[in-house]
Amino acid sequence: MYRPIAFQEDNVDKLIAFMRANSFATLVSIIDGVPYASHVPLVIVMQGDAVKLIGHLAKQNPQSQALGTELLVIFTGAHAYISPTLYEKYESVPTWNYIAVHAYGIPKVIMLNESPESMNQMINDMIDTYEANYKSHWHSLSEGFREGMMNGIVGFEITVTRLEGKYKLSQNRSQVEQQNVSSTLLQSSDPAARGVGIEMKQNLESNEY
Repeated sequence: MYRPIAFQEDNVDKLIAFMRANSFATLVSIIDGVPYASHVPLVIVMQGDAVKLIGHLAKQNPQSQALGTELLVIFTGAHAYISPTLYEKYESVPTWNYIAVHAYGIPKVIMLNESPESMNQMINDMIDTYEANYKSHWHSLSEGFREGMMNGIVGFEITVTRLEGKYKLSQNRSQVEQQNVSSTLLQSSDPAARGVGIEMKQNLESNEY
């Protein structure tokens, strides 16, 4: 990912918090020399110093057959158009503010017939993350139904080998311009724009200390 110094973010705790808050991610791999992407919910966990991403794909998804190679996982959040009229200099151009995190790693494949315990753990982790109250419902379903569902997916666990964060929040502009942009976004009717405004405000406040 292109990351000018002003926008680089390498604080792992901060990146993990962002990933958890925006855990519906884009999984990208190369199949027969062509980029292929799937959009999937993930569970983000810390095991010691290791960051792990847990999820699954439909077995019919061609990407499930490409889980033995390095993948790119993209997490994105709020984003907003930034008008050049918000800058002090008349000769300025439009841009876009956003936050993105890229995670890389080689997945460990989880299959029901090879590792039923790992498959059950993956399912439980997903349920705990996205709807904990559903767990008793899931386990009350017939064994045949649950096995049929789990046989239709390929689970995976990615140990992240490289993590890149980009917080493009006008840090390359003056404090006055950053405050002007943030204030304008916070007054927007667009929730995404307000989200960027909040991130900018927090970033400005953190730099005051």
